[in-house]
Amino acid sequence: MTKKYDTPLLDELEKGPFPSFVTEIKKAAAKNPMAADELGQLEKSMRDKVTYWKHGGIVGVRGYGGGVIGRYSQLADEFPGVAHFHTVRVNQPAGLFYTSETIRFICDLWDKYGSGLTNFHGSTGDMVLLGTVTDNLEPLATILSLNGFDLGGSGSAMRTPSCCVGPARCEWSMIDTLDITYDLTQEFQDELHRPQFPYKFKIKTVGCPVDCNASIARADLSIIGTWKGPIEIDQDRVRDYAKKGVNIQEEIVNFCPGKCITWDGNNLAINNSDCLHCMHCITKLAGALKPTPPFGAVILIGAKAPFVIGATLSWVIVPFMELKPPYQELKDMIRNMWDWWNEYGKNRERIGELIIRRGMREFLEVCGLEPTPEMVKEPRNDPFWFWKEEDLEKKPWEEFLK
Repeated sequence: MTKKYDTPLLDELEKGPFPSFVTEIKKAAAKNPMAADELGQLEKSMRDKVTYWKHGGIVGVRGYGGGVIGRYSQLADEFPGVAHFHTVRVNQPAGLFYTSETIRFICDLWDKYGSGLTNFHGSTGDMVLLGTVTDNLEPLATILSLNGFDLGGSGSAMRTPSCCVGPARCEWSMIDTLDITYDLTQEFQDELHRPQFPYKFKIKTVGCPVDCNASIARADLSIIGTWKGPIEIDQDRVRDYAKKGVNIQEEIVNFCPGKCITWDGNNLAINNSDCLHCMHCITKLAGALKPTPPFGAVILIGAKAPFVIGATLSWVIVPFMELKPPYQELKDMIRNMWDWWNEYGKNRERIGELIIRRGMREFLEVCGLEPTPEMVKEPRNDPFWFWKEEDLEKKPWEEFLK
């Protein structure tokens, strides 16, 4: 029988129409003393408006520098069940595909070695197992490994790559997000398990510009499927949408950021050279419009949540890359940017912040990329021109002054 705590403040979070994490903790607390003490400490934190967790301490699994987040309670005497309450991150399958047998295996394992509390999934993608003691880490990791699982990333390392469901279930996917994510995970095992960077590095892959994984807002390196061919139009289905009440002019044409669509009431026309590949029209008129080959990906850099500077969206560094196994061009580019980041990055400085500090020009040179208009994030705000020494022999200003 586990210890019971009165939780009037947490009980308030169970009211209303939405699911509550408090309800789930109470279910676990009915059979697990760690979950029960976690509930008691959380109530005290709510009442006192103070967190009683101590984050820190070197704790982990032999051979791994990451994958475990050490957490200790400041109130170990009052809540002994959470004296140690470490979090374990487990590398998720690409696309988050599980069998029911696998889910039961993970949950049974965590009931035995931890608090029974889980988070499917963390913002990076890992299966997050919340709350265990130091002595349980080694046996837990061994059993996971013997059953085909591995720890995820944490700390100043490459975090576990993640992706959308891709071609497994989505008709719009233009790249094999599942294979790319699996391949990159296997390629960069050392960077994933042994922190060596100035700070975290996230890779997220999505099959199309709809970006169901929000890679453009959350990933240091965003890989977004795109296309080069013209958008194929089924005029009969477009007219059918119009007959069923879709206002083509207002909902499709006027919302096009490239202003490349026209509608005369009977036929839809697209100037593909002005298309920005946002996919708004394709998703609103599903089945009537379709992207055509060649397919590939646009590579973007620098998204992050607020920390040293405010939140940033990633911006384009490669407008189109044909991603075919073994993805060597992509891997070489990633290693080049990591070398530069390791050389010049400050502690806890994301790669996007380093680019802002030292300049996109230097970053592009390191990556071996030529500037293109798609890379322009905002208009220039200074009057200076910078020439490389080898450019001076060509006298580029003479052409400019014409």
